[in-house]
Amino acid sequence: MDRNQTEADEIATLRAATHASLRPSVPALEALLFTPQPVLDHGFVRVIDYMGDDNAIVQAARVSYGRGTRRVSEDEGLIRYLMRHRHSTPFEMCEMKFHVKLPIFVARQWIRHRTANVNEYSARYSVLDREFYIPAPEQLAVQSAANRQGRGEPLSAAQANQVMALLAEDASRCHAHYLELLNEDEEGKVRDPARPAVARELARMNLTLNTYTQWYWKCDLHNLFHFLALRADPHAQYEIRAYAEVMMRIVEAWVPMAARAFRDYRLHAASFSAPMLAVLRRRLAGEAVSPESSGLSKREWAEMEAALAPSAQ
Repeated sequence: MDRNQTEADEIATLRAATHASLRPSVPALEALLFTPQPVLDHGFVRVIDYMGDDNAIVQAARVSYGRGTRRVSEDEGLIRYLMRHRHSTPFEMCEMKFHVKLPIFVARQWIRHRTANVNEYSARYSVLDREFYIPAPEQLAVQSAANRQGRGEPLSAAQANQVMALLAEDASRCHAHYLELLNEDEEGKVRDPARPAVARELARMNLTLNTYTQWYWKCDLHNLFHFLALRADPHAQYEIRAYAEVMMRIVEAWVPMAARAFRDYRLHAASFSAPMLAVLRRRLAGEAVSPESSGLSKREWAEMEAALAPSAQ
């Protein structure tokens, strides 16, 4: 039986089991539990476990025993107040554990968020699958002239096809050499009993960064919102943004009130510095303020104008 079938059987078994509990549950999230949500070409995000809901945020803020006679609108108003004024602790009362399959280069970006608990598939003990991320043609672009860490104009169809072929060729060759170092074939059988295998912790050096890895990633809601604020932003790299957008939909099923507040006050909001606010006050008073007379740097002026542009809404 291949690994995909084994994983499908495991998920079916997990979803078939039920557990009686006094803890609150969220029906919309229960419907997603254990089921992989596809990302990129071979990746996925799936929810393994969770704790808390919108009411848990409210309870923590009020230090109360239960809902009582409060109205839903009062709860949502409090959650929006907490989000608006950046009260983080009540959101830390909710946690979620994800199982994520992702390219290694995306994992190396992701691990920069050091406020989660992470356990990654170990290539010291196990052999990584022959699965690589190959971008879709529309995602292949030249280096941006204005942003040192971003993409510019997309490649032509011919150029994109050439890049995709190079990526696939390099990844396949390196993985073939990886198996050769391990003295294994695609099924994991020993190729040559007379030849020693290189240690797995050494053989893995030969793999390309678009090889897929997997991990369990557990994070409280406050820090998950921080992750999403950075990685679901339109300026984030496409590949990690694809994961963040799937996770955002999961969060909306889990804590809809908190998710709405997050979208309104963080994800789709803008922050202005004190000098920016001074410029806006001068404008509201009827003064014509130029970049030269604003007191702002060129970059800060551009960021303010971008935030105020109609297309930014």
